[in-house]
Amino acid sequence: MSHEDDPLEHERASWQPSPGLAVAVTDPVQNPELPQHRERVTDSDPAAMKRAVRTVYTLFYLSVAGSIWAIAAYMLFPIEDGQPVAIRNNNLFIGLGIALALLALGIGAIHWSKAIMSDKEYIEPRHATRGRDTTREAAVEAFALANEESGFGRRAVIRNSLIAAVVASIAPGITLFRGLAPEDTPERPNAGNPVYLLSHTMWKEGSRLAHDPSGTPIKASDVTLGSAFHVIPEDLAAISHSEGYLEQKAKAIVLLMRLPQDQLHPSPGKEDWAYDGIVAYSKVCTHVGCPVALYEQQTHHLLCPCHQSQFDITHEAAVIFGPAARPLPQLPITVDSEGYLVARSDFHEPVGPSFWERH
Repeated sequence: MSHEDDPLEHERASWQPSPGLAVAVTDPVQNPELPQHRERVTDSDPAAMKRAVRTVYTLFYLSVAGSIWAIAAYMLFPIEDGQPVAIRNNNLFIGLGIALALLALGIGAIHWSKAIMSDKEYIEPRHATRGRDTTREAAVEAFALANEESGFGRRAVIRNSLIAAVVASIAPGITLFRGLAPEDTPERPNAGNPVYLLSHTMWKEGSRLAHDPSGTPIKASDVTLGSAFHVIPEDLAAISHSEGYLEQKAKAIVLLMRLPQDQLHPSPGKEDWAYDGIVAYSKVCTHVGCPVALYEQQTHHLLCPCHQSQFDITHEAAVIFGPAARPLPQLPITVDSEGYLVARSDFHEPVGPSFWERH
């Protein structure tokens, strides 16, 4: 069909607007430009600027005082006796100090940005050119201008008080970590030796294996194929929380499983560490100490949920996947005259993360 024969083209060519019909013509969107700048009180009144500066560095020094108080409260309100009142006072006064330090630091920084730093509006032109010498020089100029407008380099009192507040705010945290590294004392000669502490648990020859948390002893006949028990020493129930119940439990917790005997592959010297296919392994992962609590009955694998380390129970809990560096320590077990499962001895190696053994 030719162009002349197309009725649509003919209709378009012949169309004319009606005399009374208004045709709107859309103009391009106009740039509204920046609104008129409104000066703050501190911009026009030097006395107000001085008050704002004093307020900011006072808040920063108040933050320093809060950090110092948190450190002092750590020493003034110790919790060595484990009494609820001591723990409450320790947490209360340390928390108040840290809260004051961070709150004053935050309010001071906000007030500085709102009342002292330059608040003029700027337009930054965008373009595709990057990396030229002129671009680098412009970047340096921009940083220099930002430093001048913020007053960080020019207002020494604010700068120094801010640095002091930031540095001091870290000190309470460092002080609190001090409690995680006890020192040796005559009463506890190896309190600062983690390898020694993790090499000795509550397990000893004859200690009965008991359910966690009830403390009910476990008979070998109670452990069926494919089952898994969370186990603690029976003697643990006699220890109160103030005497270190949680600390002892954290080291001695064990997983107990039963496999067909022909699927176990003990190394020389460990043939009698299991009893009738029943094996016991530390529940503390050798990566960073998370509780290994997931047992796959079909594959006989233990899984740590924190970082997915997997251990093969059929081969002495050898690491088959994940970041763990060594197998889970095995607890040698047997039965007593009444048929209860008992430990042959303590673990033969430290429990927990392997990094404790690094020199």
